[in-house]
Amino acid sequence: MTASLYERLGGSEGITRIASDVVDLHLDNPAVSPRYSASNIEKLKHGAATFFITATGGPAVYEGKDMLATHKGMNINATEYMAVLDDCLAGLERNNIGQREQEEVLFALYGLRKEILAV
Repeated sequence: MTASLYERLGGSEGITRIASDVVDLHLDNPAVSPRYSASNIEKLKHGAATFFITATGGPAVYEGKDMLATHKGMNINATEYMAVLDDCLAGLERNNIGQREQEEVLFALYGLRKEILAV
């Protein structure tokens, strides 16, 4: 039996570390960092981690808004969206996540584009 994506990403601890790194990368990325200027960074990291844990089959319960509600009215453009995906890939690589898992995560994130891009 194949381990779940949650397990292959290191469980709650591994995913929390990945989410934290990804948020840090967003904060350093000039293409998207202005979007986070008024954010509570710890709350943002917690929300990203619980979303990611829940989405990969883990035990956390994500209690935030859905993707469409979160991004509605932000008018995120393609450059920003791709910058976020690049940061996610860099966060996965930083945590020594394998190629197969990287592809699965990026596929899932790309699948959310209609709920994020230009809404």
